[in-house]
Parts: sequence; structure tokens; C-alpha cells
Amino acid sequence: MPAILGGMISYQVGVSIAKTLFPVLGPAGTAGLRILLSALVVAVMLRPWRHWPGWRPAASALPYGLSLGIMNLLFYLALDHLPLGVAVATEFTGPLAVAILGSRRRLDLLWAALMLGGLALLLDPGAALRGSDVIGVALALGAGLFWALYILFGRRTAQRLPGPLATTLGLGVASIAVVPYCAPAMLPALRSPRLLLAALLVAILSSALPYTIEMAVLRRMDARAFAVLMSLEPGLASCSGFLLLGERLSLPRCAGVACVVAASIGSTLGQVRRRDRQRAPLPVPAEG
Repeated sequence: MPAILGGMISYQVGVSIAKTLFPVLGPAGTAGLRILLSALVVAVMLRPWRHWPGWRPAASALPYGLSLGIMNLLFYLALDHLPLGVAVATEFTGPLAVAILGSRRRLDLLWAALMLGGLALLLDPGAALRGSDVIGVALALGAGLFWALYILFGRRTAQRLPGPLATTLGLGVASIAVVPYCAPAMLPALRSPRLLLAALLVAILSSALPYTIEMAVLRRMDARAFAVLMSLEPGLASCSGFLLLGERLSLPRCAGVACVVAASIGSTLGQVRRRDRQRAPLPVPAEG
């Protein structure tokens, strides 16, 4: 449990550092560098070429990598308009909605209502709603949609490819898809070793380290405990945004984050109990 919490904290610290690069690189430049450097770091760490399965099985990573790249780009664009905790909680509603809609239990209607209520609170209806907030929420919802697709395609890819190879190929495809769009904004980093080092730190903290920890822990950790811990992600993001970026959330937005976390935990525990009865393992969504 401490290891997976450490991976989640590492991810949020990496995203917080990434947001400090926005004034120079912008969200697109930061996202492009993070994805490209993550692909290089993970390739060096995992060395997937040792178990190359052929081109046809490897092609299954194409939709997985595309959804991964677009998800990350949209999330970073959303961060340019929203506090970290609000962006993560809004994005979280994507896979949560898929999980709830795929269920036939009446209790999940409660979690759906709680999720929608949380989403409404994240917009802070008591405050003057700015155009920037609406754009940020729309981008975060788009990231959530591609997060749901990432989970769907990721499960299919994991059935055809070894984990290290799937991760490396996915990041490689994401780089090819996203970096050309982000390249103009990435140029300042090529002229500044300090910026390049900061972007490398983001790549390690946000991708290489959490992915490595998850791959090691998931083999031993109870699926229910892991899924519940993952549901705490929006709360950790809010704490990280407050401690590292000085982002203070209003009371309605704090309540919105809490609603999304509660809906995710409730839905997750219901899924795990049902799968336990069916003696089937819980497919755990990977983090973007």
C-alpha cells in the first residue's frame, strides 16, 4: 500500500511541476515533452525489444497509444484553465461514468447522481462562471472520455502484448501522434538545459516511476485495495495543487471533489464484490 500511494503522489507532484512550466512552454509544449521523454525513459528502463512479438500483434497498441496521447494533451490544456484538483476530478468522471453505465445495479444510480452532483459543484455555481472555467471543464471532460477509451484499448492491448512492451509501444505511438502538434511550443526547451531537465523530471515522476511501481505492486496487492486507493486521486491532486501551487479551492469545489471520490469508491467496491462472486479479477484502469 505505501508503494502505490507513493506512485500516486509521484504522479501528482510531477503534474504540479509540469504546470510551473506553462509560462514558458505552454500546456502543449509541456505535454509534448512529457510524452516524448516518458517514451524514451520507459524504453530504456523496460527494453521491450527483447521480446518483440512481430508487427501484427504490435499494431494492437495503435488505438491504445492514440488515446493515451490525446488524453494527456487535453488534460494539460485543461490545466491551463483549472486548478489541478478540479481538472483531475472532472477528468475522473470519464472512466467513472463508463463503469457506472456498464452496471445494472440500482445502487449505481446513487453513484451516478453523486458524480453528476460533484461535477456541478466543480463548476462552483455560487461564483461568477468564467469562460475560461467552461473551456477548462470541457477539455477535462474530453480528457476523461479518452481516459475511458485508454482503459478499453489498454485492456485489449494487455491481452495481446506483455506489459512492458504494451506500455512502451503505447507511449511511442502517443509521441508520434502528439509531438508534431506540440513541436513549436517545445522548441524553447531545446535551447535551455534547465527546462529540459525539468521536463525530464516531470516525465520520470508522472510516467516512468508510477508505471514501474504499479506493474510491481499489482501482482501482489488486493484488487479492491488498489481500486479504492486509485479513487483517492482527485483528493491527492487537490492537496498537491494547494501545497505545491498555492491553489485554494472554494468550498463548493472541495465538496465536488469529495462527491467524485465518494462515487468512485462506492462504484468500485460494488464492482469488486460482484467480480469476487464471479471469481474474476478486476480490470484496473491505468493512470494517464
